[in-house]
Formats: sequence, C-alpha cells, structure tokens
Amino acid sequence: MFSLQIEHIAALIFVLALLHTFSVSYFAALAKRSPQHAGVFHLLSEVEVVFGFWAFILVGAMAVLQGGSAALAYAESRQYTEPLFVFVVMVMAASRPVLLAVTKLVNAMASFVPLPTSLVRTWMGLAMVPLIGSLITEPAAMTLAALMLAPLVFHDQVPERLKYLTLGVLFVNVSIGGTLTSFAAPPVLMVASTWQWDSTWMLLNFGWKSAVAVVINASLATCALKPYLQAEAMAIPKASINDVPWPLIFSHLSLLAGVVVLGHYPVAFLGLFLLFLGLTHAYPQHQNPLVLKEALLVAFFLAGLVVIGGMQQWWLQPLLTQLSPNTLFGSALGLTAITDNAALTYLGSLIEGLSDEAKYNLMAGAVAGGGLTVIANAPNPAGAALLKKGFQNASISALGLLGGALLPTLIAAMALKFLPQ
Repeated sequence: MFSLQIEHIAALIFVLALLHTFSVSYFAALAKRSPQHAGVFHLLSEVEVVFGFWAFILVGAMAVLQGGSAALAYAESRQYTEPLFVFVVMVMAASRPVLLAVTKLVNAMASFVPLPTSLVRTWMGLAMVPLIGSLITEPAAMTLAALMLAPLVFHDQVPERLKYLTLGVLFVNVSIGGTLTSFAAPPVLMVASTWQWDSTWMLLNFGWKSAVAVVINASLATCALKPYLQAEAMAIPKASINDVPWPLIFSHLSLLAGVVVLGHYPVAFLGLFLLFLGLTHAYPQHQNPLVLKEALLVAFFLAGLVVIGGMQQWWLQPLLTQLSPNTLFGSALGLTAITDNAALTYLGSLIEGLSDEAKYNLMAGAVAGGGLTVIANAPNPAGAALLKKGFQNASISALGLLGGALLPTLIAAMALKFLPQ
C-alpha cells in the first residue's frame, strides 16, 4: 500500500500531465522562438512524450520518498501488454504489403460508387475502417485509417478547423467502432470476461448503435470536406505503386492476424513481430520505412499513462460507486477525456454489485468520450503521431481536438444512450 502523501503527489502529477497535453502547441511555438533551447522545447511539444515524461517524474518522486526498491517494484507491477500490443500492431499495420491490400480493397469498393473517388475514400477511411476495427482491433484500424486519410485531408489546402473535425470524427468513430465485438476495443476488453459480455451481446447492445453513429459522423465530415476533396486523388507513395507479391501480402496479413489473436500474450505476439521484422529485412524492395519511431513514441505515451493512471484509483473508484446509472454515463463521458477509457472501465469492473444498467452506462460513456482528447482512448496517440504533420507547427492542439470532437461525441452519446436496447 502506498501512503496518502505519494497518492496525492501522483494525483498532482496526473493533473500537470493533463495540463501539459493542452500546452504542446505552446512548447512548439517556444521551440521556434528560442533556437538555443529548441531541442528541449520540441521534445516537450511531442504529445506522445508527455505521460512518459511525467511517469519518470512520478517514479523519481517515489524513489525519493519511499526508496528506489519501492519505486522499481511499483513500475514493475504495472501491466504493459497494451502499450506493447499497440506498438506491434501499429508497425505491422503500416507496412507496405498491408497498406497495399487495404488500398486495393478500398479502390475496388470505391469503383462501384458513382461519386468522386476521393470523396468515397474519405468516407471509407472515416466509417468502414473504424468498423473493421472490431475485427482487426482499434489500434490497427486507427493506423490504417490515418495513413489513408493523411494525403486526402491533412494537407495545406484544407482549413485547420476541418482537419480538427476530421480528426475528432476519426477518434470518436474508432472508439465506438470497436464495440461490435468483445475483443477489439481496449475498454471492452477490460471488462468482457468479468461481466460476461461476449461478441454477440456486444453486437446486439452496442455494436449496431455504434455503427449508426459512425455512419452519421463520417457522412457529416465528408460532406463538410467535399469542396476540398473534388480534385484530390488518394496519394500513394511511389514505392507502393509497384505490386507486392501476393504471398508476401498473405504472410504479412497472417502475421498481423496472429498478433491480434494472441494480443493477451506478449511473449507470443512479440515473437511473431520478430518474425515480421525478419520478413521485412528479407524483402526490403517491397517495404516502406517502418514507422518504428512513431510506434515507439506511442508505446512510451501509453506506458506512462499506465504508470501514472495506476495511482489514481484512490479517487476514481469512490467517485464511480456513488453515482446513479444516468449520472454515471455523463461522468464517464467527462472522465474519459482526462483518463484512458480502458482504465476507467477496468476500475468499474472492480466494483462489486454494479447493476447491469450501471455497467452499460459506464461503458457507453467511456467509449462515446473516446475522441475528446489524445489520452481518452489507447489508439488515439497512434493517429496523432501519424497525422500531426498535417497541422500548423506540426502539432495537434488539445483545444482544437476537443472542439472538433464535440459534435461526433454528442452523436455517439445520443446513439448509445437513446437508441433502444
């Protein structure tokens, strides 16, 4: 057990980390104004660095107050499966054979729709791919959707406000799009076994409602983007235009599927990842540069969130137990913006005697609010890392994302709360 003093310090560090996430654009501006310290300010402007940076401060504070052994014991007691899984899936899903397979599928489907190709591709990136996340997991869906949308939307010709709207829709749709099954969305995965929610139950109670909200959100965003998409084509790197042998595509997809199936077992999926790295090294002519840097930063972010979030149970759990089901929905929606929604639902799974209505409202609020901030849902940092270059100062404003996500969040919340069960 930790002393009240270290728990209060952990809560303070959590608040400071949250404030830091809202200040990354300020640090990016400082990096330009202060060349002599540009390196430090640029590092602090990377949203993926924030929670990892403050996690080190927390562990350091624990070492000073309670000794190095206690600090290391706490750090080693955390569960890092999710950061490792997101890292592996992000790298593999962004490989050229996987991207080429998805691109061919999108092109084939777009050819049947009598609308501008760029319009159809944008809609598919915001609707179809997030829903496929229920099969391939949300981190993989986020990676594929971000890489599809980057050349279509996140460039200088699109107004900044529409980029934030698109980003908000993407984050919200990925968060709710993984609820058609019981294994793809991190917040669902945390409670599925404890609450005995299987994929059939998820589809009937959450999935179809989420699909309705995903389609509405994607359609609204695509309509808003239409004037800027008419002349745009889906830009594919020249290296990707050359056909990749189908056996290699099949091998990549099989390894990715294996990682998804073995997502609970780090030793197993890391072994498959090493096999994947060997395969990419053996056939470099059929590969783009792997997104190792971006994926490592995302994993660092999530690991920091695990370390800091693990010390917040002392105030979060009592708060959740005192709320009525309807109040719990709104509270979960708001709390998700400041803490990972998987951590929130996990705490809910620890509460004994929670009614079925309360369980539903907790989950509905948690997934509906998954797009409000970068930290609200585990795959969000992956999308932010891949798309931030398309924004001013190559930095995503926390307030800009919050503004862009409000409407799609409201639509998702209304669908999950008011559509019949």
